[in-house]
Amino acid sequence: MPSGIVVSVSVGSPWGSGRSGTGRCAIVSFRLGGGDGVSVVAAHWSRVLQSLGFEVVTVAGEGPVDRTVAGLAIDARVPPDRRSIEAALGDVDLVVVENLCTIPLNVEAALAVAGVLAGRPALLHHHDPPWQRPRFAHVTALPPDDPAWCHVTINELTRRQFVERGLEAVCIPNGFPLEEPAPPALGARVRASLGVGDDEILLAHPVRAIARKNVPRALAMAAELDAVYWLWGPAEEDYADELAALLEEAPCRVVRGVPDIDGVPASTAAAYAACDAVVFPSTWEGFGNPPVEASIHRRPVAVGDYPVADELRRLGFRWFPTDDVAPLAAFLAAPDPGLLEHNRAVVARHLSLEVLRRRLADLLGRRGWLPDAQGVGGRGR
Repeated sequence: MPSGIVVSVSVGSPWGSGRSGTGRCAIVSFRLGGGDGVSVVAAHWSRVLQSLGFEVVTVAGEGPVDRTVAGLAIDARVPPDRRSIEAALGDVDLVVVENLCTIPLNVEAALAVAGVLAGRPALLHHHDPPWQRPRFAHVTALPPDDPAWCHVTINELTRRQFVERGLEAVCIPNGFPLEEPAPPALGARVRASLGVGDDEILLAHPVRAIARKNVPRALAMAAELDAVYWLWGPAEEDYADELAALLEEAPCRVVRGVPDIDGVPASTAAAYAACDAVVFPSTWEGFGNPPVEASIHRRPVAVGDYPVADELRRLGFRWFPTDDVAPLAAFLAAPDPGLLEHNRAVVARHLSLEVLRRRLADLLGRRGWLPDAQGVGGRGR
């Protein structure tokens, strides 16, 4: 095996490792296995692909993956070696590229992966095309295209934009596991670890801190609700200095990070159980996983008016606005369990893993890419 590729299959990997069919699928990205939106969605796709008979291997520049390829990471200083990519993908039937060939965070890596995949079955799963970000609007090299590939977007707006640019694409919205909310006692332990009292309102902002997440509005909402502002993730994309200045002048009490419980980071379910409400005033999102997750965990959520949020609201979600805290304040004063059950039911009808499975099985079946007798061809073709 050429240098530059490290195979690291570990017990406890979030991806799973059991082979359930004769088709092998690789999921490729800059990073995988973390808490960012792309990693979360990729993990959900992995579960669904395994249920369809694939053995799934993960390939990235960083993270707890099966195959690490130097040069794929966002901050890689040297481009990946083509032979390393070929070695990582040489034994697979189908490749799912998660945003790596979409957002220009490492263009050399994207073009190298695209070159290796030319003529091979691949799903390019697009979360953030360059034209949707002002700082990347000048980039025209991405996304690449090939007759053998299928482009999949996570929202209808992006699918239409692909068509406008001459690229045929299919929209498959994100899917989510309908896990049960964590018990209140576990949420209480998280609150205690954060130093938040039972008599305080804890307003969760489950995001990485970057400009488009609109931390200033989230802080203002917490102040207007006389709440504690809880930021889950770290600052990224050169936002650390601005975040530090915002938090230093915050009009409310601030707690940061998801604490450890019994020596390990609290689960997503435990974190949602700890908060009283979720705030998500983003100005732009490719999808917006936290409002859906909050709905699954029966938490009220206030959602900004970014364009794709309108697509989600049309599914039937009853989310609160972020430009006026009065409706959320009224709910917190007199909670309506029926609203929370309604939002969870919307996820079950439209955005569950079972719905994702049906959509993905239909797409793969039509392309002839399902495992065994269902359609995947010879390995590496």
